[in-house]
Amino acid sequence: MASHPDIVVEKKSDSPDEDKCVHDSKLLIPTLKDFFSKHPLINPKTFLGDAAFDTAQLYKSLLTGDTFGNDKHFSKAYIPLNARSGLENLDYSINEDGIPCCPHDPSLQMKYESTSKLRSGVTRYKFVCPKMKWIYDKPTQKAHRHCFCDNPCTSSKCGRMVYIYPEKDLRAYPGTIRGTEEWDDTYKIRTVVERDINHIKDNLCLAGRRTQNEKTLYADLILAGITQLITVVLADKINHHEYIQSLKPLIA
Repeated sequence: MASHPDIVVEKKSDSPDEDKCVHDSKLLIPTLKDFFSKHPLINPKTFLGDAAFDTAQLYKSLLTGDTFGNDKHFSKAYIPLNARSGLENLDYSINEDGIPCCPHDPSLQMKYESTSKLRSGVTRYKFVCPKMKWIYDKPTQKAHRHCFCDNPCTSSKCGRMVYIYPEKDLRAYPGTIRGTEEWDDTYKIRTVVERDINHIKDNLCLAGRRTQNEKTLYADLILAGITQLITVVLADKINHHEYIQSLKPLIA
């Protein structure tokens, strides 16, 4: 914490748990800055996090500017919306995934159709009426849109279309669209990564620790690391590499 005096800590102690009193969203950017400054060759484009990081300012820091170096920032941020703070729009409602809904029926979400880039380089998402269908005209051999809604919200035969510009609301559209197959498939990775991290922490005695003393914690970490190395050496000597991840089968 000494390298980031701008972060205010509510309690003053030498406990290794001191950082816990600072909200995750406040610690994220300083932590990432430290990491990328020490590992300049690592340049990821996708960020995965939980709803604790769902703050408007955080999206701006993650997705724009020179936060992590010269024009270095993430392109996409997969962060679920915090249920306590929804999204608002004066013309149409927006559901919890940031998808616009029918003005006459908020429970009916519009259909995502495409992503395009304007000549200015600005990204644009296109959503269309869920009751719109493509009709093929045999004489002209062309297809055209037609809305089959009984209570249309527009006079256009094509139905309502909504264009979203992500850069105007990075929280609602953080480089990707919530509720889509891409979102679901990508966000599953976070669960796998957290499971692996917890497994590593458990093996190195960092999970469920019962001490707050920094020296004791450091000693436990070193001893756990030595134990892991002994496990690898023994498993290799007896040609049972499947035992590398756990000491129990070796001493059983």
